[in-house]
Amino acid sequence: MHVLLFANGAFNHGTMVQRCLDQAEAARVICADGGALHARALGLKPHTIIGDLDSLTAEQAARFGAGGADIIQHPPEKDETDLELALLHCAALGAKSVAILGGLGGRFDQTLANILLLTHPAFSQLDIILADGEQVIRLLRPGAHKIQGDVGDTISVIPLSASAEGISSANLKYALDDDSLQLGPARGISNVMLAQEAQVNFRRGLLLLVHTVGRA
Repeated sequence: MHVLLFANGAFNHGTMVQRCLDQAEAARVICADGGALHARALGLKPHTIIGDLDSLTAEQAARFGAGGADIIQHPPEKDETDLELALLHCAALGAKSVAILGGLGGRFDQTLANILLLTHPAFSQLDIILADGEQVIRLLRPGAHKIQGDVGDTISVIPLSASAEGISSANLKYALDDDSLQLGPARGISNVMLAQEAQVNFRRGLLLLVHTVGRA
């Protein structure tokens, strides 16, 4: 199952977002609270809306319910964010992949928390991306990873662990050859794709991949 998950952050159209929307017909549409308004603006009907519903009026929630959406309301005083609850719901449904739209922008604390949710142990079996305008963000775990894009696309890899080790790349302008990246220094920023497919392999740690269409 593929899920198109709408969060309640800023919604920026662009190439990467459109690629996700092109899969909407075959996807299950799940919304974290006010993310349902983004879905509605795009003419999409949510299958499920989950959260404390503080970003929807009672009338809006009722209309979504009348339109067939399953409303799962949580109390406002909770340990999880609405997006975390929505991702936990995706995992419980047995989803294989999730594309999050509207997960960035607005409050910086929410943006940072949304990115760090990619490291949540409960989501280790989910293929999750955060798409925003011309960019897509994903978490890389140790192993071999292919990156599909175009010549000139910007690729950044940022450690989310104390270090990421044994990193090698192919078809990137600034090659990595069994290198390590440390948390803090910005060495992995702004690499460039030299072919329509690049590759990043590494042995240990966590890397955040940011893929931007064209020159960032």
